[in-house]
Amino acid sequence: MQKYPKLATCCLGLICLIAFASARAEALAMEKVADGVYVHHGVHEELDEGYHGDICNIGFIVGKKGVAVVDSGGSYRVGMQLREAIRKVTDLPILYVINTHVHPDHIFGNAAFKADQPIFVGHAKLADAMELRKETYLRNNQAWLGEAFAGSEMIKPALAVASKQELDLGERTLSLQAWPPAHTSADLTVLDQKTGTLWTGDLLFVERTPSMDGDTLSWLKIIPDLEKLPAQLAIPGHGAVTKEWQAAMEKEKHYFEILLADIRSNIKQGISMEKTMETAAAGERTQWVLFDSVNRRNVNILYPKLEWE
Repeated sequence: MQKYPKLATCCLGLICLIAFASARAEALAMEKVADGVYVHHGVHEELDEGYHGDICNIGFIVGKKGVAVVDSGGSYRVGMQLREAIRKVTDLPILYVINTHVHPDHIFGNAAFKADQPIFVGHAKLADAMELRKETYLRNNQAWLGEAFAGSEMIKPALAVASKQELDLGERTLSLQAWPPAHTSADLTVLDQKTGTLWTGDLLFVERTPSMDGDTLSWLKIIPDLEKLPAQLAIPGHGAVTKEWQAAMEKEKHYFEILLADIRSNIKQGISMEKTMETAAAGERTQWVLFDSVNRRNVNILYPKLEWE
């Protein structure tokens, strides 16, 4: 008779072990692109079509004292997978979680790092942008991801960067720079001084069609300043890591210049926004992934603004 309690205890222990093992996140695949710099490459998916919360480049930087995360992914689950990847590399404390801008594919993994008690970092305008979009982002991402969105939170920055800020990871300094409205109203870049690696956030797109949600005219104006940053390597918000990042910036600039010119021409000719969505920058279609859907959204945003020039 005494065996049964022992058996029950063993079974309970086994169940707990199984639950613990299943709760552990599977580590994201990471690429070491420079000394102490690791990137996970998101896939090219649309937010509302087959989205899995994993479409942008996210990763981390390891110093002697600790780790800085740069963007955390589109859900708590993806954030946990990133955290597991970090723990495969180092046991050092996670000191900072940096968000390069407000878009949901970059921020909703933040909650996975709450237990580490890092300092959450972002542009000085990021908190306001988060608050403005919170209800919509939570509703939409719940609809897109379903159960995979469980545990996801919008965590605002405790350290707000209004201009420039340096973070010390221990024998490794990160230079953060806040930019005027461009891709969004709250874009931040991160430059690892030790390796010359620049995390651009979505100020740079490689492969994937550049999308705008801020001020395209201002974006074009800051590209020359971005190109002057002392970087040897760039990690774009989407697409392949590249040493030819200034050329990639110019390609992005070329797309927007053609798009603006075509929209302005159509407005002058009285061509509707609906027809403009089909024709504007059409010659760029073969140069970019997801061109049709992203380009249509860009026209939808830009056309009404350019009508008032």
